[in-house]
Amino acid sequence: MSIALIILAAGKGTRMESDLPKVLHRIAHAPMLWHAMRAGQALEPARVVVVAGHEAEMVTASAQDYDPEARVVLQGEQLGTAHAVAQAAPELADFDGDAIVLYGDTPFISQDTLEAMARARATHDVVVLGFEAADPGRYGRLVTEGDALLRIVEFKDATDEERAITLCNSGVVAADARTLFSLIEVVGNDNAAGEYYLPDIVAIARERGLSAGVVHCAEAETLGVNSRAELAGAEASFQRAARARMMEDGVTFHAPETVYLAWDTVIGRDAEVEPNVIFGSGVTIESGARIRAFSHLEGCHVSRGAVVGPFARLRPGAELAEDTHVGNFVEIKNAYLGEGAKANHLTYLGDADIGEGTNIGAGTITCNYDGVFKHRTTIGKNAFIGSDTMLVAPVTIGDGAMTGSGSVITSDVAPGALALGRAKQVDKPGFATKLFEMLRAKKATQKKD
Repeated sequence: MSIALIILAAGKGTRMESDLPKVLHRIAHAPMLWHAMRAGQALEPARVVVVAGHEAEMVTASAQDYDPEARVVLQGEQLGTAHAVAQAAPELADFDGDAIVLYGDTPFISQDTLEAMARARATHDVVVLGFEAADPGRYGRLVTEGDALLRIVEFKDATDEERAITLCNSGVVAADARTLFSLIEVVGNDNAAGEYYLPDIVAIARERGLSAGVVHCAEAETLGVNSRAELAGAEASFQRAARARMMEDGVTFHAPETVYLAWDTVIGRDAEVEPNVIFGSGVTIESGARIRAFSHLEGCHVSRGAVVGPFARLRPGAELAEDTHVGNFVEIKNAYLGEGAKANHLTYLGDADIGEGTNIGAGTITCNYDGVFKHRTTIGKNAFIGSDTMLVAPVTIGDGAMTGSGSVITSDVAPGALALGRAKQVDKPGFATKLFEMLRAKKATQKKD
């Protein structure tokens, strides 16, 4: 059965107090919208329709940045969830399959839960996702009989007996697409807000003799984000869950509560992560690598046996081969370090290729930017770059070559050659003594004045 995702992302999010649409606020370095879209990808959807409204151009750009095939429709007026879903109907007019409605501000619905909803469609015409709430509050209550959903009762309309129910409505719905839109067509807005509410389709479905069922999920999956405080809570929830999963998979965290992961961080078993490490998007750490304290990584790949940090920064395009060492206050950007290469202190390597076994001395800089263009530095195998070497790109250092400490290298260095690019030292006997005497005398005169 083909599946379409309808993701509601039209709200402004007034309580966020932000110029940014609510669904574009980030959790673990990715917009909330992306989390919802990624969860749905487990179903291999044939179509993805995002319903945008507030700042629709920004939402469209973000949705299509994640999935270029995503279709975006506009909800000009926000007249309720059923009205929002109805905006997707033209995009799915020829679609033969199921539709699942998700929310861009509810980022933690799991792949397992969505797969369970898809399976439940085999026995029910409409499937609603419910959760047992620790504090049901003003959530809509799901009145059930077995796995059959009899009705959804809003809190304000519920009896005392119904308010005692703890099974609550998440708002996530699955149904045959044509059935879904036919139900929505007759949803009314006879309520205080004058809006069209998606939960009303359950009562309409049952009036038509259709069956409705419930799939259960953990309350944590249904966490919605409507304020900065809830955004911070969602970030904390994501981090706790992500760290727990990784430790279950064999990753060692010395102080897990101090490590911050991105939504797409991949860390292999037997990798070791010390305290206060930050992972940005696009990081893969292979098994057995070690990331030492106070390091920051984004857009990079660290191979087996490599050691990074402490106090290291790996920027996008950094690629470390097996058994490399990147030490304290070293920054790597768009550069490849070959197997066993080392840059242990106070170094910047940008737009560079470093051969296996090469040692980069402290204070080395690849001077890669001329103010307009970036240029590349290539260093061969088993080379030795002396401390405080400036490599002015584009430049190539051959296999087994060496640069003297303090050199400025502006030309290619042949394999096996020693390059010295520094001014000749000149000593002036006794000059330091005379200079100090002169300066001290001047200082004494100033104090008298």
